Amino acid sequence: MDIAIKIKYENKVKAVLLTALPLVVGGLSAAIAGDMSKQNYAQPPFSPPAWVFPVAWTILYLMMGFASYLVYRDCDCILNDAMKCFFYQLFVNFSWSIVFFRFGFYTAAAVVLTALLLLTIGTTVQFFGINKTAGRLMIPYVIWLIYALYLNVGVAVLNK
Repeated sequence: MDIAIKIKYENKVKAVLLTALPLVVGGLSAAIAGDMSKQNYAQPPFSPPAWVFPVAWTILYLMMGFASYLVYRDCDCILNDAMKCFFYQLFVNFSWSIVFFRFGFYTAAAVVLTALLLLTIGTTVQFFGINKTAGRLMIPYVIWLIYALYLNVGVAVLNK
């Protein structure tokens, strides 16, 4: 196999793997969290219908996964500071659903979500420094996390 063809193939594989990684992590978290559709708790105003969450998360996971690929590609190093920050936020993202849905610890989940938001802002800043498109791809995720924090705090307050 020609070396140029092999490199292109390897880059495509890396792109697919890094883009899919957040989907896999989110899916595993959802499986551990249990049936999220059967939650009985009061919700704050402006709560979306339940179907919005899996659609939004799927789109956001794909965007953040592709952003991570762009950063990886441009740095050619999976363990640079930006990617470390990405993996930290991905782990905290994984944890939030379990804390909120599996255990019903709404206040603790809000603390986890605050940490996730801060890590994601840090990741976004790091990504912008390496690849502007990657940074832009993270912005909807940051906005969604702000909205999710509002919903989470609302649930915590309404369900004491």
